[in-house]
Amino acid sequence: MGVSENIRAFNQSLGDTNCKLIAVSKTKPVELIQEAYNAGQRDFGENKVQELREKPEQLPSDIRWHMIGHLQSNKVKYIAPFIHLIHAVDSLKLLKEINKQAKRNDRVIQCLLQVHIAQEEHKFGFDEEGIKALFASEDFMDLEHISIVGLMGMATNTDDQNQIRSEFKSLKNLFDELKENYDLPNVKMHEISMGMSGDYAIAIEEGSTMIRVGSKIFGSRNYQ
Repeated sequence: MGVSENIRAFNQSLGDTNCKLIAVSKTKPVELIQEAYNAGQRDFGENKVQELREKPEQLPSDIRWHMIGHLQSNKVKYIAPFIHLIHAVDSLKLLKEINKQAKRNDRVIQCLLQVHIAQEEHKFGFDEEGIKALFASEDFMDLEHISIVGLMGMATNTDDQNQIRSEFKSLKNLFDELKENYDLPNVKMHEISMGMSGDYAIAIEEGSTMIRVGSKIFGSRNYQ
């Protein structure tokens, strides 16, 4: 199937679920993104700031761009004017920079806190205690130009579906706890970004509201 058919098939399969498809367009040419757009897709995810700087200028202005990769503080200024959602926020330092650049652009930027749920050491993210400490800090209270709208997590890269399910379940439980117990001006929890091409079906069953899918839409990656 082509990109258009893949987009339609995905959105049909999501059906009545409370889940949105983020089409991961990293390394993909604008022609393929345009094809997905023509099939009705509006949310696209990129891993690198460089691509996020170049692609929006060549594509329709109503696309919602998602930064789904690890974001360095010194690159925030390039995406602050237009980014729809930053998925992988993993430190107070990064939040402060996003807040600073959002203020410069007279915006409030939506963010997800990345939670380390995988057994792999190299993945980034907060743990449960880290998020609670963040929410209790005065520095966080001062951030008026960011809005924490949920959590993001990546499961361990394994064939063990029970482990993947357990990790997604732990993220959903943390989300529910934070949503219930924290009523802060810059926290409005309603999104859980979990699930990629290999494990999105489990993620949806465990309560994901955003799946990040690339290869199953655009085909295998094109690394330059």
